[in-house]
Amino acid sequence: MSQYVQIHPKNPQPRLIDQVVDQVRKGAVIAFPTDSGYALGCSLGEKKAIDRIKQLRQLDDKHNFTLVCADLSEISTYAKVDNSVFRLLKAHTPGPYTFILEATSEVPRLLLHPKRRSIGVRIPETPIVRDLIATLGMPLMSVTLIPPGEELPMTDAEDIEERFGHQIDIVIDGGACSFDPTTVVDLRELPPEILRKGKGDISPFE
Repeated sequence: MSQYVQIHPKNPQPRLIDQVVDQVRKGAVIAFPTDSGYALGCSLGEKKAIDRIKQLRQLDDKHNFTLVCADLSEISTYAKVDNSVFRLLKAHTPGPYTFILEATSEVPRLLLHPKRRSIGVRIPETPIVRDLIATLGMPLMSVTLIPPGEELPMTDAEDIEERFGHQIDIVIDGGACSFDPTTVVDLRELPPEILRKGKGDISPFE
């Protein structure tokens, strides 16, 4: 069974953040709350953890993973961002968006789409996630926790523990969160292309 950790959604306890990060560095798979449903995450480039997430979500190699970043400076390390794209990112982060960008060589090959060097990136508003990333010192590799055969992300930590506790190392209870997925925006070329309409306002990208 997984370890169940209750962390305050607005004022995360540093001691508990440190405990989770210590396990992430050792290859743990975690479930954590975001501003658009719960997500699964692990340390960047942890192949065994990524394979476990793929198995849980029943994903194939064509599924895009997302780098959950703390700020824009992290994004520029892992994705190619020109001035026009940077202005769009600055205006709409943090928030419930996933942006598809051209990846740099810093992104592990196993996270990339097999036919194109692209990567999804996002900067959530959730304090728990931002504290986790800041303490870890690098982005989390992430996918939304949508059970196989369903369309909406899970929003309750107790439900996640009951259903997937045997497949996840740590479930972070940060309170219930929105069931709307992120809005996905392809910024590899301008004008932007809306790939999925979700919680974020799409009007700035139309």
